[in-house]
Amino acid sequence: MSDQLPDTSRRRFLGVAGASTAAALFATQKIVAAGLDANATTVALPEETSSFSLRRADTAVVFIDPQIDVLSEKGLAWEAVRESLKENNTIENMERIFKAAKAHGFEVFISPHYYFPEDKGWKFNGPLETDEAKTDLFARKGRLTLDGFKGSGADWLERFKPYIQDGKTVVASPHRVWGPQTNDLVLQLRKRRISKIILGGMLANMCVESHLREFLEQGFEVAVVKDATAGPRHPQWGNGYTAAIINYAFLAHALLTTDETVRAMEKG
Repeated sequence: MSDQLPDTSRRRFLGVAGASTAAALFATQKIVAAGLDANATTVALPEETSSFSLRRADTAVVFIDPQIDVLSEKGLAWEAVRESLKENNTIENMERIFKAAKAHGFEVFISPHYYFPEDKGWKFNGPLETDEAKTDLFARKGRLTLDGFKGSGADWLERFKPYIQDGKTVVASPHRVWGPQTNDLVLQLRKRRISKIILGGMLANMCVESHLREFLEQGFEVAVVKDATAGPRHPQWGNGYTAAIINYAFLAHALLTTDETVRAMEKG
């Protein structure tokens, strides 16, 4: 049995007649989008009826980087993400989705982020990769050893371990920058005939958004759970969570709350 979901977020540029009309809409209309500043200026686009549904037969949960460095006060990224984690109740919501998936027969996939010693030999990096190299974010001592892994920033958040280490959750090889192009996650999903994804995890505007974009290019239908993720805040670069939510609304097949997701999984 499938549960038809309301299209709470996906809007497209349909029915906009010509560039002048589109420009006029952008210049004159304001809407308040879920999770955004009430003063944010955007364009009201026509709603589209969504055909997205959650069924255990073809839908899986994918969580990105459920690791200490981005989810714990012990983590290296804590100061940048703690406010967003608190506002979204991210950790508790991720656990609710883990529980619902296990209870109702939805497969769960993890795409982790690891930084290995040989990666320090990279000859060029973006700003966040540079910071990762300097701080040893998600660092491991080697590809073939778990020495020092337990309790490190690269380890799973302790409360998630019962779900991830139950012998059923699929842990993909690590993505090396932001997206799944560099790991085997898409292969793992295809081999299980998964065509729809419930997406969450960390960080909203980097690895989660990068996974979303690649999944769409690969032909998956994706629902992002907006309160099962969080983003960093930077004094110059801005609020990463807000940036991500805007892009999710334009790109994803559905933008859901944890409550909506869990209810749909119960019926799926």
